[in-house]
Amino acid sequence: MKKSFVVTTIAAFAIVLMVLLTVSIRENKADQNRINATPEMKAWETRSSEWAKYYPRQYDSYMQTRKSDKIDDVLKDSPALVILWAGYAFSKDYNAPRGHFYMLEDNQNTLRTGAPVDDKTGPQPTACWTCKSPDVPRLIARDGEHEFFTGAWAKYGNEVVNPVGCADCHNPKTMQLTVARDYLKRALDAEGTLKYTNATHQDMRSLVCAQCHVEYYFKPTKWDDKGVKKEAKVVTLPWEKGFAPEQIEEYYNEYGFTDFTNKLSRTPILKAQHPEYETFRTGIHFRRGLSCADCHMPYVREGGVKYSNHQVSSPLDNIANTCLNCHQDTEEGFKQLVQQKLERKNQLAKAATEALAKAHLEAAKAWELGATEMEMQPVLQDIRHGQWRWDFAVASHGAFFHAPEETLRTLASAVNYGQEARVKLRTILAKYGAADYQAPDFSTKEKAQALVGIDLAKEAAEKTKFLDGLRNEWFKQAEEKGVFDPATRKDMVRKTSY
Repeated sequence: MKKSFVVTTIAAFAIVLMVLLTVSIRENKADQNRINATPEMKAWETRSSEWAKYYPRQYDSYMQTRKSDKIDDVLKDSPALVILWAGYAFSKDYNAPRGHFYMLEDNQNTLRTGAPVDDKTGPQPTACWTCKSPDVPRLIARDGEHEFFTGAWAKYGNEVVNPVGCADCHNPKTMQLTVARDYLKRALDAEGTLKYTNATHQDMRSLVCAQCHVEYYFKPTKWDDKGVKKEAKVVTLPWEKGFAPEQIEEYYNEYGFTDFTNKLSRTPILKAQHPEYETFRTGIHFRRGLSCADCHMPYVREGGVKYSNHQVSSPLDNIANTCLNCHQDTEEGFKQLVQQKLERKNQLAKAATEALAKAHLEAAKAWELGATEMEMQPVLQDIRHGQWRWDFAVASHGAFFHAPEETLRTLASAVNYGQEARVKLRTILAKYGAADYQAPDFSTKEKAQALVGIDLAKEAAEKTKFLDGLRNEWFKQAEEKGVFDPATRKDMVRKTSY
């Protein structure tokens, strides 16, 4: 009797488990089917909160990027940068990037975009919106590429209101990965190694990132708008000769392009943007067939559901599910290895930064003393070469990880050019009676900005007026147009370095 009861109990328990398992499998399958189904999204729906109705897990993980909200003032940490970028907006304000959620917010907040008072005032062109929002490809589809890239940054202030999100990377009809910005397709075809039409799904897991994480410039392009002559500043990727810094420099030299002229040394400078994709293409991870998403957006499982984690972040934040899929190491051991690589890169970067900053200031002194164009030309060429290589390596976030050997090579070259410029300047300064000249103190952000004539208080006051006035009007107008969900900015706290 007792034995029969036990058997019956075990059998009943087993049946319950089987029922629960069946229910779970069915629920997971239904969940997975919902994920795999193609929802009816309207074309160019740029509000990611609307996509969340169909992809809540992906959206919730994307919203975790909101936690990456710390402001790191790079100019405070490295005041020499103010000298390197003297006369350029980056010398006013430059912070380390925050989470994707803040891309649009930080673009509006930075002093680099100025304080426009209407839709026609600058200082930046409309192209400065390009990588910050899915509203950009929506507007290009609506207005045409040339029209979009014509005019001042504020022109589309009440239209570009959603930070980078779902529509930047996914086709709303098929949900497949897609490149929404044609300049990348043109650049790939120009470089020739990988044609966009031949891109695999694995390729696309990097190319959607390459829409923004690249080196670019605004190419002046004349066009005719119904008989009216206009000029567009079209975003262009300089890849015709290849991805290496020397190849891109050669492209710029042949084109005759310069981002700005340094206010102190009078050097025509190339300012690198954020060439992550280019650096990645020269590194071991690309050669081994990995994509950006493999490391920065790894797949996760929730029950029986598999999806890509959209909390785009450093692989070091999730080593077990990223790096250790390939590397045979412990988490602690791997972190130590990466830290060693980073320290080597930082040592060379600091040496290059200091050498170039002093070269700019010494060149300014040489000009002041009466040095000639002929005397200074070799110096300016060295500074241009050195600063481009330095900037290419440091502006590429994670370069020491993507392609450590290439990054160290590039920085070593930058140091060499900076020192060569200073050697030549010693000769020139001696000729004009200043052999013992020492560059002025630029050990703090404040001292460096004073040297280049930046009135930070004035810049900040004008910016605050813009943010509290016109910028708020932009969001109100966007909400009325139905292209902005105000709930996405709930509890937003303004954070700046000024």
